Amino acid sequence: MTTLPTLPTLPTPTTLELSPTPDSWMPVCEETRLTPGRGLAALLPDGRQAAVFRDRAGRAYAIDNRDPFTGAQVLSRGLIGTADGRPFVASPLLKQRFDLVTGRCLDDDEVSVTVYPVRLT
Repeated sequence: MTTLPTLPTLPTPTTLELSPTPDSWMPVCEETRLTPGRGLAALLPDGRQAAVFRDRAGRAYAIDNRDPFTGAQVLSRGLIGTADGRPFVASPLLKQRFDLVTGRCLDDDEVSVTVYPVRLT
């Protein structure tokens, strides 16, 4: 009798979720779809958009995708960087930088964007 070899078990994909409201979570994508240093846009149930990022250390962030200076839905296409150890995304249009943890604009203290909690499941 021949015994068949045991096939390795493939890992279950990890899903990135964000919380558009304080009491709800929604799946955005598989974690593997997030390229470190680049963003993607996610449509929220209420029609808004979130910009989702993963930095080179593997941490995930989600902020509003709308650039408050132009009104364009473009922050997901911005460049990721750090300033004083804080991760930020720079708008691809006018280059204002938004802190990915707090949403605060690093170039204008009176402006900020919404930050969404994220988790991996």
